[in-house]
Amino acid sequence: MKNLPEGSHAGRRFAPTALMLGNLITGCSVLAPAGMLIELSSDLGITVRTAGLLVTFGAAMMCVGSPLTAWLTSGVERRALLTATLAVLALTNAASALAPDYTTLLVIRILMLAVGALYTPQAAGTAALIVSPEKRGSTMAYVFLGWSLAAAIGLPLMTVVASRYGWRAVYGGIGAIGAVSFCLLAWRLPKGLLGARVDLKTWADVGRNRMILVLLLITTLQMSGQFVVFTFMGPLLTKLTHVGSGGVGLVFGLYGVSGLVGITIATRIVDSWGAYKTSLLFTVLMLTGMTVWALGAGIYPLMACAVVIWGLGFASTNSMQQVRLVSAAPTLASASVSLNTSVLYIGQAVGSAIGGVLYARDLLYDAGYVGMAFITLALVTLITTRGFSRM
Repeated sequence: MKNLPEGSHAGRRFAPTALMLGNLITGCSVLAPAGMLIELSSDLGITVRTAGLLVTFGAAMMCVGSPLTAWLTSGVERRALLTATLAVLALTNAASALAPDYTTLLVIRILMLAVGALYTPQAAGTAALIVSPEKRGSTMAYVFLGWSLAAAIGLPLMTVVASRYGWRAVYGGIGAIGAVSFCLLAWRLPKGLLGARVDLKTWADVGRNRMILVLLLITTLQMSGQFVVFTFMGPLLTKLTHVGSGGVGLVFGLYGVSGLVGITIATRIVDSWGAYKTSLLFTVLMLTGMTVWALGAGIYPLMACAVVIWGLGFASTNSMQQVRLVSAAPTLASASVSLNTSVLYIGQAVGSAIGGVLYARDLLYDAGYVGMAFITLALVTLITTRGFSRM
């Protein structure tokens, strides 16, 4: 990292918040279709499963785009890179609001997330550059808080807005807020931040690091299990419990608030507990919540309670994965954190695709059990890393 100029200290104090708000926009951009599948299906004349492909194909693009863009842009100054990414997110969300048909919307979304794949891993790496090593864990967790806010506030709000004003209003709103976030980041993030260059040797070193590979597997399993249910959570609630958009929005809100509580707790305890114990706690909570969902499917209060428990681990587990990857091999952090984001989206693509097949075949009660299986495998794999508990 280049040395920061003397006058940058005030900016650095607010820089993590600016980075966090960028994650809020990224999270809203990624999660938006999940909150309005029914509206997209009705307005565009497509099935709910086809609307769900916006999540699947978008996730597939991000899993490819994250390591590729990390490699291609590793030498780019971080403020320029991150602000440019937010500008593209703002513009493509605005363009989505004007899309005349499903095919156009899908193409715009793929372009949006091909660039948007840059933001989260590079924001995490940038956060590590602007704080002391002892504060790195809590700061990275704080930056990832933007994703929790996207789920806690953004997703239920998008669900309500889509049901009342249509899905185009949602995309237009994300575009407008994205423009504001772009300005804040350009204003507060210090200049001159450069991460370690990513080259072919870096990827080879990552591939030889067993701990990194195991951590990436854990992320994939965790996200696959969640997105079997999460992608179709609104339609599942509607079909199984017959609640309206208000009841669906409430559950999304509970999920997001729970995620916000989880990441707040994780931020406070990770520096003293360590990332392994913190990750173990929230993975167990995630599995408990998915189990309650599976056993209580069709009973609205039980499904809502399940979402609260499961939601505690939504953002906190992934932020702990990032902390552990940085600790496992600090010199490989740019590549490993990018790959973590990549496999996160592989998990989303796998989970949403499986969820789509189950939904199309009316296997609505089975989704929770499939999710349980994935998260159980994630927990077992996580326990095998106990010997690296210092991470």
